[in-house]
Amino acid sequence: MSIPATRLPVRLSLVLFVVSLLTGGARTALGQPLNIEAAKKDGKVVVYGTVVPQIMGVVQKGFATKYGIKVEYWRADATKVIDRALTEWRAGRPGFDVVTGTRGGLILLKQEDIFAKYTSPSSESFPAKFRDAERLLTSWRVTSVGVLYGTETVKSGDIPKSFDDLLDPKWQGKIAMPDPSRHSSTAQFLWNLEKLKGERWLEFVKALAQQKPHLIDSFAPVPAAIIRGEIPLGITYLQYVVQQKGPIGYAPLDKYLTDPTDIALSAKAANPNAGRLFIDYICSPEGQKRVADTGEFVLYPGIYPPIKDAEKIVANMVFMDNPTVEQLKKLRADFRQIFFGK
Repeated sequence: MSIPATRLPVRLSLVLFVVSLLTGGARTALGQPLNIEAAKKDGKVVVYGTVVPQIMGVVQKGFATKYGIKVEYWRADATKVIDRALTEWRAGRPGFDVVTGTRGGLILLKQEDIFAKYTSPSSESFPAKFRDAERLLTSWRVTSVGVLYGTETVKSGDIPKSFDDLLDPKWQGKIAMPDPSRHSSTAQFLWNLEKLKGERWLEFVKALAQQKPHLIDSFAPVPAAIIRGEIPLGITYLQYVVQQKGPIGYAPLDKYLTDPTDIALSAKAANPNAGRLFIDYICSPEGQKRVADTGEFVLYPGIYPPIKDAEKIVANMVFMDNPTVEQLKKLRADFRQIFFGK
């Protein structure tokens, strides 16, 4: 039972007052209020990330138009981004001001004390569950894994209503998905199926392997294969349903396993003020709207992508855990045995 505020002891009231002052002061310190003029003097911001150019391009353009600051962006897959950032950091020559990518990857960098504490003022309106307790990482979008299908190759009555529907014999050899023995995000996704299926998750994975899916490099090529009519179903990111033009739809499921994309400031940024301003811009209503208009799910309240029933998808998101390096290594080995028998 909660204690009415009017009945709190005087000593406890004073303690809470002091704590509130300290908390407020800490937030201001961590936020390091934005200095636009200093950011303009920096002249540029160097960003390493995994976000595809079609998405980052609209952010770069908006930021440059608003502030006149150039964004130099280097993009690669998560493994290469982590490797480059770590190599440069350990050599004492970090070339990046900001890094953005999936949470699992940035957690690995965070463990190396690469990032500075910074809280974007614009991100304060984001759901609390996304906040990093140490204020080193800031989530700005989320990616949900679902099932896409060809609207010209799959009859309306055959559209899957759950992941279990993928195990129907009629879909054997007709599902595309990334190879979980090589693709970390797919290994993470399959492992997190425990959140939806409990102890049956591994049983489901083994049954899925028996469906002899077409295993490819990553999520990105899946929708193109569906659109070309090469495959009727695919496990991939939901945002591709609007980012890839053609006869493609998404299966409305009860739950969607979801992973946040984080952004962080280098502790040794050559352009720290521009870096902070860039992070705040990508979290601002303007930046979030630009990103959402490309089909991405963002965190600013009330901003949605142009996907049918986007609000329902957001309401049914289940957030994934991140395996440790050792867990991921074991998962890949286990999935290699399950899907390839070796």
